[in-house]
Amino acid sequence: MYIEQAYKGLSDSWRYVLGVFIVFGAWQVFGAIPLLVALIMKGDAMSVMASGDMGAMSEVLGSNTFLFFMLLTFAIGLVFLFLYVKFVHKQSIRSLTTSRKKVDWGRIAFSFSLWAVISIIFIFIDIFLSPDDYVFQFNLVPFLTLAVVAILMIPIQTSMEEYFMRGYMMQGLGILTKNRWFPLVFTSVLFGMMHIFNPEVQKLGYGILIFYVGTGFFLGILTLMDEGLELALGFHAANNLTAALLVTADWTAFQTNSLYTDVSDPVLGWDVLVPVFVVFPLLLFFFSKKYKWTNWKERLTGKVLSKEAYLNGVNDQ
Repeated sequence: MYIEQAYKGLSDSWRYVLGVFIVFGAWQVFGAIPLLVALIMKGDAMSVMASGDMGAMSEVLGSNTFLFFMLLTFAIGLVFLFLYVKFVHKQSIRSLTTSRKKVDWGRIAFSFSLWAVISIIFIFIDIFLSPDDYVFQFNLVPFLTLAVVAILMIPIQTSMEEYFMRGYMMQGLGILTKNRWFPLVFTSVLFGMMHIFNPEVQKLGYGILIFYVGTGFFLGILTLMDEGLELALGFHAANNLTAALLVTADWTAFQTNSLYTDVSDPVLGWDVLVPVFVVFPLLLFFFSKKYKWTNWKERLTGKVLSKEAYLNGVNDQ
């Protein structure tokens, strides 16, 4: 019972409402201060920050430096989230992460490895089928710098998104509404909408949001069916890390010193729909067999226990 783990701390609704504003503000405001300072030191801060142009910021600071400061905003947000959960909700990070007695690092590693391998295969198949769309740009020192920044910081970035969306907000909305379907739908749509200002949306149009919202639903279903964040944490980290290291383009959120540059004209095509409607359902089926998931309807749309009923059940065990 993942959502009910919130009852192990102080779960008043006002704590969650205040927490969302504090954590989001810390992430977006305090988190941006180091980036602003770095741009000021380059003497080109206000105009670039005001434009919100990631490409321009990347040019001013250099792609690896900009990537570090961009990801640092998520690290600051995650620290604020953990501190708020610990000291305001009096809840353990373990119970925010999973319903198991301890965090299952094996699940995180398996999900990460599986999706990393699948992503790499998909990318190189596309490179093989459309070689004119890619330019090999390997440069040892910038790539190694990128690898260090990405390996250290991207899992923090994806963890912030998972803990905030599928963790904190999923639990808070679940105990507030006393059902599972609303937090699943709300956090999935919100996850998609939070990507609306990404450069990809400007280039490909709002249709790309199908992918982001669909990914949100996939990660939310993983969390509810598996009763924990572990599989979602591993998947999300693998997805962003492989993207940052292998392929970049001048119209994506991650503009990096990756192995390849995509020089094709951006088009909204099958690569948006196939993951959502084919690959993700197959992955859910695979995970369901591996981890022996049952009671899909109850876990995804059933009622959330009251605090009294949950704690009485825990005490009876």
